[in-house]
Order: sequence, then C-alpha cells, then structure tokens
Amino acid sequence: MVDRMETRDRLAKIVGLSLLSASLPVFSLEAHLESMIVTASPFEKKFGDHPESLSILSAEHLELASHNHIQQALQSVPGVNLARGNGQEYLPSLRSPVLSGAGACGSVLSLEDSIPLRAKGFCNINELFDSHSESARSIEVIRGPAGTLYGSNAMHGVINLISPEVGEREGLPFRGVAIEAGLHDYYRAHVTLDSGLRNSSGVRADLSLTTDGGYRDASGFAQQKIALQHQALFDGVQVRTRLAASNLNQETAGYINGEYAYRERAISRENSNPEAFRDAYSLRLSSQILMDQSEGGQFQLTPYLRKTDMRFLQHYLPGQALEENGQESIGLRGSYLFSWSDDLEVIAGLDAEFTRGYLRELQKNPTEGSDFLRETIPVGKHYDYQVNAYSVAPFTLATWTMTDAWTLYGGVRFESLQYDYNNKMLSGRTAEDGLPCGFGGCRFNRPEDRKDSFHNLSPKLGAAYDFAPDLQFFANIAQGYRAPQAIELYRLQREQTVAELNSEEVSSVELGVRAYKNRLSYEFVTYGMRKRNVIFRDTEYFNQSNGKTSHRGVELALGYAFAQNWRLETSTSYAEHRYRDNRELQGVLLNGNFVDSAPRAFGSYRLQWLPRQEITTELDWLHQGRYYTDPQNQHEYSGHNLLNFRSQWKTDRWTLSARVLNLTNKAYAERADYSGFTGDRYFPGEPRSIYLSASSEW
Repeated sequence: MVDRMETRDRLAKIVGLSLLSASLPVFSLEAHLESMIVTASPFEKKFGDHPESLSILSAEHLELASHNHIQQALQSVPGVNLARGNGQEYLPSLRSPVLSGAGACGSVLSLEDSIPLRAKGFCNINELFDSHSESARSIEVIRGPAGTLYGSNAMHGVINLISPEVGEREGLPFRGVAIEAGLHDYYRAHVTLDSGLRNSSGVRADLSLTTDGGYRDASGFAQQKIALQHQALFDGVQVRTRLAASNLNQETAGYINGEYAYRERAISRENSNPEAFRDAYSLRLSSQILMDQSEGGQFQLTPYLRKTDMRFLQHYLPGQALEENGQESIGLRGSYLFSWSDDLEVIAGLDAEFTRGYLRELQKNPTEGSDFLRETIPVGKHYDYQVNAYSVAPFTLATWTMTDAWTLYGGVRFESLQYDYNNKMLSGRTAEDGLPCGFGGCRFNRPEDRKDSFHNLSPKLGAAYDFAPDLQFFANIAQGYRAPQAIELYRLQREQTVAELNSEEVSSVELGVRAYKNRLSYEFVTYGMRKRNVIFRDTEYFNQSNGKTSHRGVELALGYAFAQNWRLETSTSYAEHRYRDNRELQGVLLNGNFVDSAPRAFGSYRLQWLPRQEITTELDWLHQGRYYTDPQNQHEYSGHNLLNFRSQWKTDRWTLSARVLNLTNKAYAERADYSGFTGDRYFPGEPRSIYLSASSEW
C-alpha cells in the first residue's frame, strides 16, 4: 500500500510540475500591475505595490461564471479548494487542507468590503453564504497569512468580496434585471437600481432572489439578499454607507454512506436525514469615511454594525439536537496614510470591536442507539451560554522605496482579545434538571463563568524587485494567528472542565514572480508554512492545542492569448500538508502522515474562444487530485476530473447565457470522508446540469 502510494505521489508531482510549466489561470490581462486593489492595504493602491500572493476575480470573470455556489467562483484561484456540501454549505480551504471542526473556520478570514462577515471568535464554517457574492464587482484573495492588516483568523489567507459602487458606469443612472433557470426547480432573479452620481451623490440597490428544489431528496433552499448603499462627497470627504441583509432557509441532505456510494445514481439522490434544516439570517451596516488631508495624507474611518442568527439541526450527531447561535457586534476600523519622507510611506491604524454572542443547544427527542448513548446524551438543554468579546488591535505598515527597482515592506500588529463567558445553566456534566447521567456522566460539560484573554503579535516583512515595468519578483515573510473560537473554549465534553488553549500560529515564507505582458500574464509562487498550537479534539473528546502541521507548495496562475480570439487560462496548485507532532489515533502515529482532506494536486484550466466581439465561449476542466479521508492514511478518495461549458452573447442591452456543468455527466464526490462509525461517506456531486439566463440593462 505504501509503495503504491509513494509511486502515485511521484507521478502526481511530475504531472503537477509539468502542468505548472505549461499551463495558465485566473489572472486575466486586465489584472496587470496597475490594477487597483483594496484587500492588501486599507487604502486603494496598485496591484504591484504589494508583495503578497494576491488573486483578483474580475467582474467579467464573475459574470461568465455566474456561480450558484461561491465554490464555483473561487475554484479558479490557485490554492483555493472549497469543499461544497449540500445547499449553500461548504468547508474552507486556502493553502490548507479542507478544514472541518467547530473552530476551523477561524483559519480563513471572509470579508465583504474589508469588513469581516463574522466577529472575532464567532466564525461559522459556511459564513460566505452571508455575502452578496451574486452582485460582487470583484473578489480579491490573499493567499497566505495576512494578520498584520486583518488580525485573528487571517491565518491561511483572506477572501474579500468587493461590492459595486454607486455610479460605476461613468456616473450615469443604471437599471438591470436578470433571470436564470436550471434543473431541479432552480430559479434566480437579480435586480439592480443605480441612480448614478448627481452632484457627487447617489444611491444603489441590489436584490437577489434564489430558490432551488435540490438534486437530492428532501433538499433545496430559498435565499434572499439585498444591499442598499448611499455614496456622497462633502467638502473633500467621501462617505460610502452600505446596508446588507441575507436570509437562508435550507432543507439539508447529509452524507451518503458506503464505499463508492457516489457512483450509484439512485443512492446519490437519497437523503437519510430529511428532517435536517438550516435557517440563517444576517444584517450588516457600515459607513466608510475617507478624508484627504491638507498635508497630503489620507484618513479612513469605517464604523460598522453586524447581527447574525442561525438555527440548524445537528443531524450528524446522536440525539440530533437543535443548535441556535447568533451575535451582535459593533466595530471600528481606522487608519491614517502619510509620507514620512519622499521614499517612505507609513500606514498607522487601530481596529476595535465589541461582540455579544450566544449559543443554545436543545435536544427534543430521546437519543437512539446503545445504552451508553441513551444514558450520556439526555433530552433537554445541553448548553446555554453568552459570551461578550472585546478586541483592540493597533497596527502599522511601512513601504520604503529604496531605488526605482527595489521596494521593502514591513509591518506589525498587536491584538488583544478578551472573552467574558456567562453560563446560563447548571455547570458541570449533569442533565438540564441537575440529575447525573449514567456511565460516568453526561457527554456535555458546561464550564463555570470565566474570562479568557489572548494577546498576539503578527509581524511581516516583504520585498519586491521590478526587473521591468511588467515583470516583478517578490518575497514575503509573515506570521499569522487565530485565537481560539468561543465554541472551542466553552462547548466542552466529558471530563474537560477548562479548555487551556493557546492561539494557533503559523510562520510563512514565500517567493514569487509575476509578469503581465501583451499576450502573456502569470504569477508563480512557492511557499512553506509551519503551524503550532493546532487545536483539535482528541480521542477523549478533549479540546487540545498542542498539534503541529507543515504546509508547502507551489502555485501558478497564468493566462495566454495564443491566437486571435483564443485564450488559455489556468490555476494550478501542488501542495503537501503533513502532521508534525506525536499524536496517535487508534494506535497509529500521525507524525509525517498527510493531513486528511488535502489533495496534493488540483486546478482549473479554461479555454476561451471569442468568435465575435459579442460572443464568449469557455470550456473549463476542473481537476481534483486524490486525497486521504482519514488521518491514519488508510482510506482515500481517488479524485475526479470535470468539464464545464459556458457561453455568453452580449448586445447593447441584452445578455443571453448558457452553462452546462459536469458536461460528461461524471459520477463524483464533492467531498469524501471516512468515519469510524459509518465507514466511507460522501457528499455526492450533481450530474449534468444546464442553466439558462437572460439579462437586460438600460
């Protein structure tokens, strides 16, 4: 088994490197070094002014992709490998394995207009479904630690959705309507109203309505999103205020069980949990205030409010308890840009946030199964607590232009985060009424009221060298972190009464080169990362933070216009993610093993043909390499290859589009996993699906 796996590893490396040397990806020619970005700095700056590995999905790319799940848009970014669940659910992956577990979402920071979708310490594994990605002007992705600017959770990287502004079409009024239909009763409508800019002010509204009957039995969802914004300029002060709300009602289908079950069409449609559901609501209000100073500096202040509530059935656990959680937060991001000298630019800033979060878990029906499960998982409330969180983080970033070719970057952030936990039930391992459970006690353990504090530094040092105006080398050394999430600290089990957790930390080194020429654009990056204090749940159901992992890989994003009206793009990644500590699982030492749910090779390869100026067609090949489905590396998923086809016809006022996903009707798994209780299990991929859309603008 080991020899066969090692041989396949070598073959995967050879294939991956050959693809890297001859293929292409997400960077289109429009995303050249002069492109303006906002994710790598509090202030809008040129793409080439930052040493980070940064990907930009343009409005044109997003319009052609017309994603009905955020995974479909992000799969064209190297290093990003989101694992789609059912409905709008997913598991994140950015220069990392596919992350699972209550607090794993804290490893990748999700933003909208540079404001986190969830508060520090209260992330959700599916939180990108709150964003209004359907109307995004662009998506910017930092691959690798970005803690100096964004702090906790920006450990493996940042995904920032940039919303459209008022009067983007040369300040003129704009109205747009789009409708789309697909198989399994899928329908989507989008409406845009933009007043344009009159006397330097205007308003805009974007509304998206989606309903999906679901490919699988008793599945599907309905989702509504709206974004309202006002933009104005007052005496040199630019103010952009945005209100966004979303609502999701989803009937959820769980795993299908059995080796290769996803290959059987009848089984892949089954849903053994028709009672499962997820309801999620979110509201965000922010106001970005940008002021130019008389001495040449810029001051930016962004206050924001945020509220989320969610209910879902834990259909994947014995007892199927109902979880309710939510948060209300208020925050402020402030930064000041000034020139220390002619060749030294400095940004100094301060972020502050207060959050009140809650979690309740209630089981209504008796647990089914063995005597042990019935005794230790009682009916009634398991948890009911509130956590107040306070965070403050000063930071500074400096850019030193040494010569016309050399630029150095450096910065540091200090962040202090404090939790104030209030248990609203009886403490300990009893049932809700105080009665003890059999077999040594209940599974659920509620800590006494307590306070926990975490203090972290995130330094960064980078350099860029311009060989030519369209060719740049860059290097980056950074450290990222994530504080333990509230759910990891206070949702304890069995004998653990206190979770003595430390912040996860990652150290990263990367080297890269990027070029944007007339017909060829590329970015090639190699990186290595080490993580410490990795939080995991051990075989005793204790939350521990003494894990270590290593991550190293290469990424290529490349686009090549090889003939008139023909273009090839690709994003390719090869990475190895391994355990680097002495943990044992069922008698197997994990040190040196590949982390489960971590394919080494994956990528997206797109061939575009423009037979006429108004017509675009694209053939998209998605490659997912094999990966282990358990930490012991004893079970695996063999991977898959998919073909998608997209076509778009645009006139002055109308756009007609067609998409065929999984063109060859391949049987595959969106996610494969292995459980000691059920064995191999999968989220099956959908068979061939056709979507037709029409939109009009005036």
